[in-house]
Amino acid sequence: MNEGACILEEGIALRASDIDMVYLTGYGFPPFRGGPMFYADTVGLAKVLASIEKFQKGYMGEVWKPAPLLARLAKEGKRFNG
Repeated sequence: MNEGACILEEGIALRASDIDMVYLTGYGFPPFRGGPMFYADTVGLAKVLASIEKFQKGYMGEVWKPAPLLARLAKEGKRFNG
């Protein structure tokens, strides 16, 4: 989800649903979850961001840097998909 936000922000993918399709058809993401970006929207971006920030405080925390797009959308109460 965090890496997906980086991919969107960098313009590598146009839509969050594009990332979901790649993960569903190529990486074996569980179809019933709808893809990582859809799942993040379902759970809520604020919760996803809170989890990443919690991981940041733990072991190897320096590798857990929230994507700016994720942080902004979470703070605005928005979603990846509309």
